[in-house]
Amino acid sequence: MLALRPNCEICDKDLPAHSTEAMICSYECTYCKDCVEQYLHNVCTNCGGSLAPRPIRPRQSYRPGVGLEFQPAQDQRVHTRWSMEEIKKFTAQLIAIAPELR
Repeated sequence: MLALRPNCEICDKDLPAHSTEAMICSYECTYCKDCVEQYLHNVCTNCGGSLAPRPIRPRQSYRPGVGLEFQPAQDQRVHTRWSMEEIKKFTAQLIAIAPELR
């Protein structure tokens, strides 16, 4: 189950569970759309994978025991350990390689 991290790992923007601005990689690294467009260019700075819109978990339970009420979003904020210079260098190495070929 997705952790639904509460913030962008780069700029610390709030990304609540219902946010349509949240982007994730296959390891659930989480970024806002602005940082993905401005700095990452569809390259996760942690793993090198691609980024996709994070799914929205239903606020209410449409099926018994399912939804934010039963599986709440994570509340621990996560921040990248990489500097902006390191992010730019890493992204530059992978940006020209299609995600399915990385």
